[in-house]
This record gives sequence, structure tokens and C-alpha cells, in this order.
Amino acid sequence: MEIQYLKRNIDKILLAWSREKPSDRKPLLLRGARQVGKSSAIRQLGKQFKHFVEINFDENKEVRSFFESSLAPQEICQQLALYYHTPIIPGETLLFFDEIQSCQPALAKLRYFYEKYAELHVAAAGSLLEFALEEIPTFGVGRIRSLFMYPFGFDEFLTALNEEELSEAVKAASPKKPLADPIHQQILGRLKIFLICGGMPEVVSQYVRKRDLLSGELVLNDLLTVLKTDFAKYRKRTPLLLLNEVFESVMRQTEGKFVYERAAPGTPSAAVRQALDLLIMAGLVHPVTHTAANGIPLGAEANHKYRRIIPCDTSLFLYTLGLRSNILPAADFSAINRGSLAEIFTGLELLKAASCYAPQQLFCWQRSAGSNSPRGNAQVDFLIQKGSSIIPIEVKSGIQGSMQSLRLFMKEKHIERGIRTSLENFGHYEDIDVYPLYAIGNVVRG
Repeated sequence: MEIQYLKRNIDKILLAWSREKPSDRKPLLLRGARQVGKSSAIRQLGKQFKHFVEINFDENKEVRSFFESSLAPQEICQQLALYYHTPIIPGETLLFFDEIQSCQPALAKLRYFYEKYAELHVAAAGSLLEFALEEIPTFGVGRIRSLFMYPFGFDEFLTALNEEELSEAVKAASPKKPLADPIHQQILGRLKIFLICGGMPEVVSQYVRKRDLLSGELVLNDLLTVLKTDFAKYRKRTPLLLLNEVFESVMRQTEGKFVYERAAPGTPSAAVRQALDLLIMAGLVHPVTHTAANGIPLGAEANHKYRRIIPCDTSLFLYTLGLRSNILPAADFSAINRGSLAEIFTGLELLKAASCYAPQQLFCWQRSAGSNSPRGNAQVDFLIQKGSSIIPIEVKSGIQGSMQSLRLFMKEKHIERGIRTSLENFGHYEDIDVYPLYAIGNVVRG
């Protein structure tokens, strides 16, 4: 049985790429963590073409030899057409290299398809690409277009549920134009489901077909097994056991600064840091880095000694810690902030709503006062840059809570407007706009 493809936001971008003039169109490299839907999205695009040729370098190791010679792109395509018994014709064929990280010669030759065979549509995808690209000193900067992909966002989840009207209503709403309360409550119900279901495509597809959150448990277990099996590919860099320890420690340390000493007691901090950096490169976890935020770009004053680390998916997070069953029966959102679930969701939505043409970074601001300082501790959960402005975002898991840190930051940095995201409907408190958790992506999109 063929599993129904669920629409993704990136589909429109892929289709637009396919319709560009050959002189403007570059080979496409779709990047992101394993199991986020990269290959499925390219295959869906392939239905727009008369012919579709997919080369999976993990499964078809013998075709790697075509790329190890000095053949021109046209000659490589002739060999591939014979091997796959499918014509490769410019304008009629989409040539797709999957798991391209497993064939470095193919990765290195992508640039030549733009330089010498631009009329052919060529797309590639892979996980762990950052590791492969490190080893290619002459990778085609300016000759290859990278797109970055993540698990389903909340808006995509609503579309998967055939509730695209709700998704569009969320995007059209604002603090000046809030949703009607019955609609707001309805969307909060969908949000709770999404937090538990998460955005990994296989889990979303399972829920869409069965409308049963418990049925996703086995899928999540399988996904974690696949992800941890991939850890073996990092062995040359970091021991497998340490990668597992650090990955699971990220799940336990989401509520504040990531402390290396707590991740793997007895292991040197440098080794833990290396393991964490590998997980970040693989897209399995995302750092939220402190910045002094005295101006833009935010990364100019980043301090990597203070980082919160969030996992790539809420459901993987809940499943790893055994919290899914705690949230499932809850009639309200009393459990939403178990392990800073609201903050994790917010960070992921900000990443997913941002441009897919460049890797995104998350920033925060924190001030730890010394024992002799009259100033207290303060923290703003997220900072984003929009144009020439810095926008501070404070996350509340419920509908109440002071905004002392947010106002302090705004005063110190001379920022006119801040954002609070919570379970409240759209609204505002003087100089602070309120966005529901489910609509925090509007801040980036709008």
C-alpha cells in the first residue's frame, strides 16, 4: 500500500525551482536531519516530470564508480540512463541523488552539472551532509543551491489534518486582529495533539491515518533506533556510548544552560563538547546561544559558553523521557511545561518558519547576577532579528506570569516592542504583543 504524501511548505519552493530558466537554476541540495521528509519531497516533485531517476548511494553502491572517473556530466547521465533503463533528457527528467553523503565523488561533482549541464534538473538529498562537506575543500559555493528542511511545523500539521483553513486563519491573525475565542480554543486542542505527535513525518502520517496517538509509540521507538544506529557513523570522531549519553542528557537538560559535567560524569568536557557539536551538525539537537544583543547581527556578540540545547522534535523528547503518557490523559495543558516543552516548541517553530535558504540560529539573552550585585537574574527565552530590529520573545506555558525579564531587557536595550507567547489568544499589554504558542511562527513569517 502506497502511503499518502502529506503536503509540505517546501513543495512550493521546489516547484518554483523546477520552473526556473536553466541559466538561473542550480543543482539543488536538500539538507536536514534524517527522517524529516527530504526524499519524499523530491519524489513528489518528480511526479511533475515525464521521467524520474533516483539513485540511492546507500542501496546502489555499484553506481558510485560512475562518479569516480573523470567523466563529464553528460557521460555520467548516459551511463545512468543505461543502468536504470530510463531516459535522462533535459527538461523531461528529474535526476535525484539520494543519500549523497555516501558518495563524496558525486557530491563533489554536483557543481559541474551547473557549469556543464545546466539544462538538466538535478536534485540531491542526504543526512549527515555537514560531515561530508567538511571533507570537500572545493565544494561548489555559488554553484549549488542548498535548502534546509525540518520536521513538520504546526501549520503543516493542520494541513495534514485537512484543516488548511485553520492554518490560514492563524497566519492571518495578529494582536490587532485576534481569532474568535471558540476558534482559538479549537486550535489549542490541535496544538496539544501536535506536541504529543511531534513533526516527524512517519509519526504524523500514522496519526493522520489512524487518529490514535498511542499508535505512534512503536514508530517513535523505530525512529530512535534508526537515529542511534546512525551514531555508529560518528565513531571515528566520538565513542558511540558517549554520543548516546550526551543525546539523552540533552533531553534531561532542556530547562537551562547545558552543563557538560552533567552529561557524562567523569568524561572530559572537551569530549562532551565534541559529541554535542556532532549532534548539532546532524540536526538532532539545536543550540540556543546567549548574545549580548547590543546590535545586529545577533551572532556578533554570541557567547557559546552559555547555550541551552533543545531536541529536534517534541515527540522524540517526550518519548525519550517517558512523558507522553503523562500528557495524553490531561484534560488541560497542566503538563505542557514538563521539561520546558513550551520553550522547545517555540524554538522549533521559529526555525521552521524562517527562510529555508540558509541554516538558522537561535539566540537568547541571560544575565546572572553575582552575590554582591544589586541586579537580579534575568533571561529572555528567544531573540530574533527582523530587518534591523531585535525582537525579544518570552515564553509562558500557561496564560499567566510576569514579564519582568522581558521589560528589563527592553529597557536596557532601548527596544520598543516585545513579544509574549503563551496559551492566550492574540492581544497586547501596552508595549508587548501577545501571540498564542501555535502562532509564534507568524513573528518570523509576518
